[in-house]
Amino acid sequence: VPLHFNIDKCVLVGGRSQPQFGGGIVLEPILLHFVGRATLHVYGELEKEVPIGVLVRSAAFDWFSENFRYLDPLRHVSIIYSIRPGSTDLRKLFEAVKDSPAPLANDTSIGVGFAPLSETERVCLGAEQLLNSREFKRRYPAVGEDIKVMAVRRNDKIRLTVAMAAVDRELSSLDDYLSLKESVKSELYEHLSKLTDRELYVEINTADNPQKGIYYLTVTGTSAEAGDDGQIGRGNRWNGLITPLRYMSIEAHSGKNPVSHVGKIYQYAAQKAAENIQKELCLDEVYVVLVSTIGKPITEPQMVYVEYIGEEGGSNVKSEITSIVEEVLKSLPNFWRRYIEGKL
Repeated sequence: VPLHFNIDKCVLVGGRSQPQFGGGIVLEPILLHFVGRATLHVYGELEKEVPIGVLVRSAAFDWFSENFRYLDPLRHVSIIYSIRPGSTDLRKLFEAVKDSPAPLANDTSIGVGFAPLSETERVCLGAEQLLNSREFKRRYPAVGEDIKVMAVRRNDKIRLTVAMAAVDRELSSLDDYLSLKESVKSELYEHLSKLTDRELYVEINTADNPQKGIYYLTVTGTSAEAGDDGQIGRGNRWNGLITPLRYMSIEAHSGKNPVSHVGKIYQYAAQKAAENIQKELCLDEVYVVLVSTIGKPITEPQMVYVEYIGEEGGSNVKSEITSIVEEVLKSLPNFWRRYIEGKL
């Protein structure tokens, strides 16, 4: 079992940069401040100190290196951390997993999931996944990793507003930049037309004003180098989307331990249950809400709420839903293993 940790508070302070066609410079690095609780000492025959600073920095640097082609974490990112031991009661609650068939919830929290994705949601997610795919980056190296897509449907028209960071060293002129935008737009139309029959309207970097020298150009491929700050909890949910017109939880799953933190585990469980119910019972739409109780087994939520739209599929629908949810809940004691192994 992993050691206790909950490092689920993090603030990103944007740096300063000077992008220009052909290649610019980062003037001041991005600052990442990690805040949370973690095991700092391991007691056995000998007391051992956990090198938390090394772990934090290596994990962050590895992630940046794996996910950004033009951002050098050693030069472009500065990391500080404020990580202290958890409270005695929560540490003991975490350690109770050794004597319990299921971990005990370390919080009273809520998880929300729904299925399936709507047509607009599939189009929105499909756009981001295309632009951030390895193959697309190989073909269009000037497309940065910082991609944001807003999708709005009005009747039979879907409008996508795309913010796409362009990488300055891969573009020699404004003409190259404008040509890149047109090429990417064409690729999006071709790809997304396979996901919908509705009329599509795609706009990219709508704040651009070339006559005034305004365009979304970056040195590293992300607005964090100068134009934006960030914080855990304001990003995508478990399914890769932010969906304000759906049931949502404000819980951010990032940084929470996968053993007993229901703020992470119940996001997965609710989503998995919704997907399984919708698929197995052929329903049009399913919502699942799970509510935990601190100190109680994660397999025993205090409330399971399921809402669905579609044919009931017979009088046994309630028992079938109960069975599907119970199957998901029974799997949760092994959630942390599958999560760490990257099997989810």
